[in-house]
Amino acid sequence: MTEPGGGGAADQEHTADAAEPVSAVRPFLLTEGRVVAEEQALPMETQLVATPEALARLEEPHLAFERRAIIETCRVPVSLAELAARLRLHLNVVRVLVGDLHTRQLLTVHVPRAAGSSDLDILRRVIDGLRAIHTSGGPGHD
Repeated sequence: MTEPGGGGAADQEHTADAAEPVSAVRPFLLTEGRVVAEEQALPMETQLVATPEALARLEEPHLAFERRAIIETCRVPVSLAELAARLRLHLNVVRVLVGDLHTRQLLTVHVPRAAGSSDLDILRRVIDGLRAIHTSGGPGHD
């Protein structure tokens, strides 16, 4: 027997899910049925910035909600992965929409060099930095 409004774990999870807004628009409608961007495949770490033209066009009524949200979010540089997380959209959906905006010259896209991601010096510095965070203090640490 459950208590009315007892607040079990399942109820809390259901309440948390109910608080999240769910888009009524299916992803394939956002991309007009496309699953791949027309231009090159953009890696997750691609940096995006809205162009001044895009910011000026934000007031135009014909700009779709998702495209407007992308431009507003890209007022400051943001990665493709972070953009997808902020907008709560699938990464490939964002890739297609970003490709469209880039084609219309409303976004500047900075694709990282492939060689830079495998640079051993960068990887070693990241590992050293993570080790420094782990041993830098807190209760129970030296």
